[in-house]
Amino acid sequence: MPLQESEAPPMDKERIFVVVLGTDQRGLIARISTLLYDHDCNIEDLQQKVMDGTFVMTMLADVTGCKQGIKELRTALEKQGEEMGLTIMVQNEAVLKAMQRV
Repeated sequence: MPLQESEAPPMDKERIFVVVLGTDQRGLIARISTLLYDHDCNIEDLQQKVMDGTFVMTMLADVTGCKQGIKELRTALEKQGEEMGLTIMVQNEAVLKAMQRV
């Protein structure tokens, strides 16, 4: 019996962690999430807070559908960070998991 669409095995995802540090400002989350949306990424998890005056945000994003590739996405995020006076770091989830196994 063939698999029904809802029973199809899950597709492997490629995911990244995005870490944002800097001064809290209006529209910060909207601008970064819009950039991810424009690159066909899906935000799966997001945590943010202001710690001792510093805005800290971590995102887990599915980049499986990202047409430009992670290198170009990283460059776009870093450029956005520079324009906003923020530090934005991107790390591939698979690389982090591999480093933890060592």
